Amino acid sequence: MKTLQIIYYALMREQRGLSEETLESAATTVNELYTELQQKYPFTLSRDVLKVAVNDEFCDWQAPLKSGDCVVFIPPVAGG
Repeated sequence: MKTLQIIYYALMREQRGLSEETLESAATTVNELYTELQQKYPFTLSRDVLKVAVNDEFCDWQAPLKSGDCVVFIPPVAGG
């Protein structure tokens, strides 16, 4: 198990009810982590509309995770 810090913005923050949390995860990639989170929480956004960053670096969904990583899921931003 890895200890990960997860940060949520916009719709994901509303759906989770938190802006960030630290959790234990068995996920080895960002993709596995998001699948795990979708099973626990009512996230409705698909991967194709989200951007993801690990430790302040944008990455793809296959990026590996290690204990202590900070993962940020960034939903699309509506503007006007």
